[in-house]
Amino acid sequence: MFNLDSYEKHSQWYNRKFPTVESKSTYLKNHLDTQQLTVGKWLQQFFFKSLNPLLVDKNHTWLTIGDAYGFDAQYILSSGNRAIASDLSNEFLSIAQKHQIVEDFCIQNAEALNYEDNTVDYILCKESYHHFPRPYAALYEMTRVAKKGFILMEPQDPVLKMPFLLGLVNVVSSFSDTLSQRLWKNRFSYEPVGNFVYKLSERELEKFAAGLNLPMIAFKKLNPNFYFEGANETLASKRNLKFLIIYFKKQIRDFLSAIGFIPAQVLCAVVFKKVPNDNTVRDLKHAGYQIIKIPRNPYQ
Repeated sequence: MFNLDSYEKHSQWYNRKFPTVESKSTYLKNHLDTQQLTVGKWLQQFFFKSLNPLLVDKNHTWLTIGDAYGFDAQYILSSGNRAIASDLSNEFLSIAQKHQIVEDFCIQNAEALNYEDNTVDYILCKESYHHFPRPYAALYEMTRVAKKGFILMEPQDPVLKMPFLLGLVNVVSSFSDTLSQRLWKNRFSYEPVGNFVYKLSERELEKFAAGLNLPMIAFKKLNPNFYFEGANETLASKRNLKFLIIYFKKQIRDFLSAIGFIPAQVLCAVVFKKVPNDNTVRDLKHAGYQIIKIPRNPYQ
């Protein structure tokens, strides 16, 4: 099956990029160097800070999915919560544990989690969803295993947030599907390992939550996609011209997204299984989240 082939290829990707234990260890040691803030770390902060409203309570257990290096779990651990890092392979995570980046780790396939129902409080799936060959299966698995909810941080489908372009595509499609694909060039995107690249949309997650009679979703828009080869070696300093260019590009993108001129690059979605307390809702709103309450199914 194509999904099994995709799992195998994804699990070996890090070994091809970092073929030896020494190369893996060197990469992790560079990450642990807190003396200098690199562009790569600076961009990651926008993802991680979006978790803060859910990290106030220190008694939660988290599972991170697709957390190859353990950096997602590391941030959660730094807040005082418990975190278990997981990925398709433990090649990096076993070394990350030795460097005290993570405490616990395990091998997990997001589409078939080896956990009982309601095992952990929250699940974080950051920048991994688009790698899944069958991501909807992962959504149901995360819903099954999490007690309180799960968080997705992924590129959003931009065309669905641009009504004029979507309308134009629809009109063109009625005459020529080939021409519409030229207009919407990344309509069908695939990774070299063979899986289709899924992107998030608010409406799809609303339908998912309503279908399962879940009570609430929170959405936040981010623009952190300015990564480039060498970002982890480039200092995030305003004395650095390369960083300054990225900094001002992000400022412009944030402004245009805020006024609705263009869609944000990334959608951060919190899908709740239980309605959070008032303090959490307040903190989410203060952090820039939009709260969507799902009406209860009157027939259930």
